[in-house]
Amino acid sequence: MKTVRFGLIGCGLMGREFASAVARWCHLTNIDAHPELVAICDRFDRPPSDLELWFTNNFPSITQVTSDYKALLANPAVDAVYIAVPHNLHQEFYCAAIEAGKHLMGEKPFGIDKAANQAILAAVKRHPELLVRCSSEFPFFPPVQRMCDMIERKAFGRIIEVNCGFVHSSDLDPNKPINWKRQIEFNGEYGCMGDLGMHPCHVPFRAEWWPRNVRAILSKIISERPDGKGGMAACETWDNATLFCEVESAANGGAFPLTIKTQRIAPGEKNTWYVEILGTSASARFTTRNPRRLELLEYRGGEQTWQQIDMGQETAFKTITGGIFEFGFSDAILQMWAGFIYELTSGKRLKRFAGCVTPEETALSHELFTAALESHRRSQVVRVTAGT
Repeated sequence: MKTVRFGLIGCGLMGREFASAVARWCHLTNIDAHPELVAICDRFDRPPSDLELWFTNNFPSITQVTSDYKALLANPAVDAVYIAVPHNLHQEFYCAAIEAGKHLMGEKPFGIDKAANQAILAAVKRHPELLVRCSSEFPFFPPVQRMCDMIERKAFGRIIEVNCGFVHSSDLDPNKPINWKRQIEFNGEYGCMGDLGMHPCHVPFRAEWWPRNVRAILSKIISERPDGKGGMAACETWDNATLFCEVESAANGGAFPLTIKTQRIAPGEKNTWYVEILGTSASARFTTRNPRRLELLEYRGGEQTWQQIDMGQETAFKTITGGIFEFGFSDAILQMWAGFIYELTSGKRLKRFAGCVTPEETALSHELFTAALESHRRSQVVRVTAGT
C-alpha cells in the first residue's frame, strides 16, 4: 500500500479533523494508499501546549514539530500538506507549498479575494505535476451522492430550479466575542460568502451549472461584539448572504434559477448544509438536519408524490461500517480525504462527484462572490464572467 506523508499547517479544528481521519484510515476498505502524518506546524507554546501534546501523543509518526511553516515545507519527508489557516494567509502559504513541490489540500475560499486566488492559480499552472484541491466534505453524504448519480444519468429531466445553502446560528448571540471571521483584514470582504460559500457551490459547479449573473442581498445584522478585553469591536464582515443566480445551460434546454444562501445568523439552524434540485422528470432534496434521509419525487405522469428514503453507509469509498448504520460529519471528512488520496495516487477521480473542489472551481466562486459584492452595492443584477 502506498504511503503519502503529510505535513499539517494549522492545527485547529479542521487540522484535528484531518488527523482523526488519518487515524481512522483502516475504516476504508477499497483504497490502496494511506496518509501518514509526519509533521505539524502551528503557533505552539513552550513548554508543549495541550494542542501539541494531543498530536504527538496520538501520532508517533510525527517527526517534526515547528512554528515555522517554511521549515515544514522544506522537509523532504513531506509529500503533501493540508493548510488550514485564516484567509489572509492563503496566498502566501498555498503558493509557498506549491513552489516547494508539495501536493496541497487547502481551505476555502482559496485566497482572501479574487487577486489572491488568481495568484494561487498561477502557481498551480506552473506546477501541473502537483495535485491541488480545496476542502468541501458535504457532497460525500450518501443521499447527495445518490442525487449526484442522478445528475450523471440526467434523471432529473430539464432542470427547473436548484437551491443550495450552508446556514447556522452560532452568531445569533450578540454577546459572543468577536473573532477573525468578523474582521475584513483576516476574513476578507466576502464575509460569510468566503467562509461558507464553497460548500453550497460544490455540487452546482461540478455539475457545470455556471451562474451567468447574480443579484445578491447581503446583511450585517450585529454591528459590534465584545472584544475580549472589556470593550466592544466593530463587526466588519457580512453575516448573511442570499445570491439569486441565473444558470444558462444549453445541455438543459434553457436557463434556470440557482439560489445560494450562506448565513451565520439563521435562527434555529445548528450547522445546516442543504441542496434541492427540481426537474421535469424527478426532483430531490437533502439537508444535514436529517443526514440519512433523501427526499425523492419521480414523475411519470399522474400523482406527484414525495417519498422519503432513509440511507445508511452507501458511500463512494466503501467502509467496514454496516450499510444500515448512520453517516455523520466525521464520515464525510474521511470520504473527502479518501477522494483526495485516491486522485493523488491513481491520477483520476473515483467518479465525477467523488472528488474534491478543483482550483478552477474556486476561481469561479471568486468570480461569483466578487460579482455579488458589486450587485449588492449597486442593487442590480451583475454578470458573472467565469464559466461562460
